[in-house]
Amino acid sequence: MDGKALVQVVDLKKYFPVKTGVFSRTKGYVKAVDGVSFSIGEGEVVGLVGESGCGKTTLGRTILRLIEPTSGDILFRGRSIVGLKGRELRGVRRNMQIIFQDPYSSLNPRMTLRQIVGEGLRIHGLASGDELDKIVKDLLDRVGIPPTYIDKYPHELSGGQRQRVAIARAIALNPAFIVCDEPVSALDVSIQSQILNLLLELRDEFNLSYLFISHDLAVVEYMSDRVMVMYLGQIVESAPAEELYRDPKHPYTIALMSAIPSPEPGGRRERIILPGEPPSPINPPEGCRFHPRCPEAKSICSSTPPPEVEVSPGHMVKCHLYA
Repeated sequence: MDGKALVQVVDLKKYFPVKTGVFSRTKGYVKAVDGVSFSIGEGEVVGLVGESGCGKTTLGRTILRLIEPTSGDILFRGRSIVGLKGRELRGVRRNMQIIFQDPYSSLNPRMTLRQIVGEGLRIHGLASGDELDKIVKDLLDRVGIPPTYIDKYPHELSGGQRQRVAIARAIALNPAFIVCDEPVSALDVSIQSQILNLLLELRDEFNLSYLFISHDLAVVEYMSDRVMVMYLGQIVESAPAEELYRDPKHPYTIALMSAIPSPEPGGRRERIILPGEPPSPINPPEGCRFHPRCPEAKSICSSTPPPEVEVSPGHMVKCHLYA
């Protein structure tokens, strides 16, 4: 792990108990995040991709302690935040924010923009009265919302405007790290590029670091300095974005990349269709979790978990093909 990393995640696990019967006995666990380690540097955008249900959102929320981890460690600027509570945790939360996927449900419909964007400032005692109003108006203006909208409610805004308000709320406390959980997937394509460019502008202006979660591979390529590929609760490949898209190594990553439409007129990619569905995270396969669907599977894959191999500087892959 990089000692200069802003955020470090060490062997993080999040298991959800599966209960059954009248007495709610635990019969198993959903292994949503199962032994994930990585770091994010100052001002870095790290993309996280994978199929629906692979654990991307759970990982993002666990890092922020919105969901309590089962085991492992989370460090912010070298300090573990797993055991923090009360005032100590609230102090860290000023530096770690989230932009949720759906701007229609993430904003309180009973609150005005003044209340929504200013809530964090008020709770942390950073501003009040006229000073608070001025900061909120400046934030709205920075994300492209007219300051005159300060007394409007979310239902009076378009989807793109709501997400801009959500971004204003996220940057209000001047955080260092933001989890962007599918921040444009609920928006029209015509609005998506505006929001993505706004996020990049804010990254440069405030030296923000992002964990950018998305299932849209083209969006992740545009946004990210580095990309991690997640499958069934584990990171199977990570590399600098340009290298990962040019030369993916893991068979799962190769299959994902084959689904990206070619930008060339009339150009077509050789689409790789994976057989079956992802296995249940309650009972993941032995050995490599991808082996039941892998076109390159060998006998060792069904019995032995693959080691993490560095195939080139900064390019890590968990696969027996490279061991």
